[in-house]
Amino acid sequence: MANTPTTLPPTIPLTHTIKQNLFSSPFNTLVTLLTAAFFITITYKFVDWAFISSIWSTEDEPLCKEATGACWSVIDARHRIIFFGLFPYEEHWRSTLACVVMIATIIASCVPWFWSTAKLSTLWLLGFCTFYILMHGGLFGLSVITPERWGGLALTIFIFAAVSIIGMPLSIVLALGRRSKLPVIARLFGLFIDFFRSLPLLTILFTAAVITPFLLPGWLQGDKLYRVIAGFAIFFACYQAENIRAGLQAIPPGQDEAGLTLGLSYMQRVTRIQLPQAFRNSLPAIVNQFVITFKETSIVTIVGFFEILASGSAAFGTGKWTVYYIEVYVFIAAIYFIFVFSLSRYGAYLERKLRVGHG
Repeated sequence: MANTPTTLPPTIPLTHTIKQNLFSSPFNTLVTLLTAAFFITITYKFVDWAFISSIWSTEDEPLCKEATGACWSVIDARHRIIFFGLFPYEEHWRSTLACVVMIATIIASCVPWFWSTAKLSTLWLLGFCTFYILMHGGLFGLSVITPERWGGLALTIFIFAAVSIIGMPLSIVLALGRRSKLPVIARLFGLFIDFFRSLPLLTILFTAAVITPFLLPGWLQGDKLYRVIAGFAIFFACYQAENIRAGLQAIPPGQDEAGLTLGLSYMQRVTRIQLPQAFRNSLPAIVNQFVITFKETSIVTIVGFFEILASGSAAFGTGKWTVYYIEVYVFIAAIYFIFVFSLSRYGAYLERKLRVGHG
């Protein structure tokens, strides 16, 4: 029997799609033109303010008073405070190198070759230890710089990386514990998760930074930064655990039963069958939680840490730069956008690669 040729659906021209969706009626045409005019005007004004009529060099700072555009001279003059905070001036190279190492670690972990437990664990252990040694010192002839003097972009990256490294394994444990077949275990884990999810993050950070030292003996208190990271990691893990649990519940029961039939142990079924599928099922929510966590690192400024947002406030908070706060906040927003957009695009790449979602 001859093969029947496959008939492809007709291709709809782009002009027809645009006309049907944007210019299908006089009212839609009016709304489309007004919206386009609004965005074109806003875009032109921003480009003119940010680039065309702006001042860039510190030497040209006197011209800022007459300029109609942005005065990026404040970034040229105060960028060290924004990026390094209170870190000693002569040691800024260490903070810069530490940021490069951690960003390289994050990028390397996105390469499929590293997608195994052993490789990822080794990569993050080496990257994080290198970052910590560069920031803290005490080895290889580096002077000791206590966490109270850390600040700027390096502190933001450190908090995000530490929360992710501690919180992600903890979230898996919490998700599995809440799905335990033992009612007592499941309820205890559920109570733990719901308790921390019901609290604002600021409350948890404030408790870790201020109240915990009154409840623990001196040898258990640790540095304030580490207590804050621990509280942040628990908060992150509780939310991430629910994302993973949703992915686990989407797995058909027959998958686990097939593993039992093959004689696989509980840990083998979890690591080889359940978790890989759970991560695929809940990948968008998991990536979204990482994005939220990176942005929420700015909250630590409330408990006395000089992360990049607080460093930015200090950059324009004194002297002649006070009036140029908009430029500083736009610059910091651009840094946040680069990191968050990169995380989002990587999540979209994973969705396509693993065929999750419909993007």
